[in-house]
Amino acid sequence: MKRLVILGSTGSIGVQALEIVAASEQLQVVGLAAGRNWKLALEQAREHGVPSIALDDASAAAEAQSAWSGRVLAGEQGIRELIAESDADLVLNGIVGAAGLGPTVVALGEGIDLALANKESLVIGGELTTALAEATGARLLPVDSEHSALFQLIGTEQPGTVERLVLTASGGPFRGRKDLSGVGVEEALDHPTWRMGGRITIDSATLMNKGFEAIEAHHLFGVPYERIAVVVHPQSIVHSLIDLNDGASLAHLGYPDMRVPISYALHFPERADVEAPRLDLAAVGELDFEPPDLETFACLRLALEAGRAGGTAPCVLNAADEVAVAAFLDGTIGFTAIAAAVERVLEQMPAESVTHFEDLFAVDAEARRRTEEQVGGLARV
Repeated sequence: MKRLVILGSTGSIGVQALEIVAASEQLQVVGLAAGRNWKLALEQAREHGVPSIALDDASAAAEAQSAWSGRVLAGEQGIRELIAESDADLVLNGIVGAAGLGPTVVALGEGIDLALANKESLVIGGELTTALAEATGARLLPVDSEHSALFQLIGTEQPGTVERLVLTASGGPFRGRKDLSGVGVEEALDHPTWRMGGRITIDSATLMNKGFEAIEAHHLFGVPYERIAVVVHPQSIVHSLIDLNDGASLAHLGYPDMRVPISYALHFPERADVEAPRLDLAAVGELDFEPPDLETFACLRLALEAGRAGGTAPCVLNAADEVAVAAFLDGTIGFTAIAAAVERVLEQMPAESVTHFEDLFAVDAEARRRTEEQVGGLARV
């Protein structure tokens, strides 16, 4: 049995992970962490016989403890304690945003293998995170469909044979549009392929998410940015490709279904049965590909520039994006103002070198403060 802690258990990744656990005889959940949804977290704990949970929201933790005889830990420190004391073989980090970095550091610091759905852990602190994993011997197992695909493709190749990584993007709901100034929240949340949380859905609409994934791929696979490409593929059947030194290209294909990469990460190095639809290329009929529009979708351009700049730039990028996307979702700013706010904060905070995770937490806080100022000054555009 593989002992598993799931962080973000009440979110999309966590819920689907628990479905996989329920169908597996190889996985045992020993800890769950969530935000405020304590009732669902308790249902999950009872169903899977979990002895301890952690809730980021202290008031939610207090309510949960009054309704349950098991152990409830509170706050960010509680989540860290849950990981450190779990004796887990694997931690699945499905926390959204910069809040996921701290738990990543704890898991890797304990030498625990990490199934990583929290891309911010690599976007914000890629160099330090990968160095920590190498130092402790913990494995980083990607959960994003694109990175899971690359992980599987690259794993079969000898060193020096992979020339280029190609990340595919659906293009989001606004593929092909040139004017995004009038975009509303409901439109932006209407993703044509995937069903995800609010922030990641908006990041997919701006293509910021694909920029984050390029940064993530750079750190996961040690490939320079000039050898990482992004191509728009609206059907989302090809999840990623690699180009090889002999002129061949290998692709990972399948219908969009996050249970597949989640299951692969949880069972690695084995494969387990997943009741997912099998690909029928004749039924799909067409696979289309086109270059991304970096002028209209400026967030992708900004992310690639920040990745190349390195140091603190990706941390600033992520913090500014989190604040700007939240402002768009609550109606404070317009859709195109997301990129405008992010770009201004990146200009205000040029890239600096990073030597410790504490440096990143300080930069994250300052970038958020500056973005709040930008959001306050931006008219709806």
